[in-house]
Amino acid sequence: MAQFVVRNLEDDVAEKLKKRARRHARSTEDEVRHILRAAVQEPSAGGHTLGTRIARRFQRSGLSEDLPELRGAAVRAAEFER
Repeated sequence: MAQFVVRNLEDDVAEKLKKRARRHARSTEDEVRHILRAAVQEPSAGGHTLGTRIARRFQRSGLSEDLPELRGAAVRAAEFER
């Protein structure tokens, strides 16, 4: 197996790695391995985030304006006419 030595890593980065490892109940070394494995994984099927996939799906719908972002808006039930 390969081994890597990381030199001149900032103290605050090393401390954050240690804290992250504790949160995940791993050693710092195991946490770094986990981070590196995740960093080199191939993108999932489609390779795009949900928002990008939704935008592409409706790309040819004729909508020419961006929809307003609803983040933080109060949730309310839909109203339908009878």
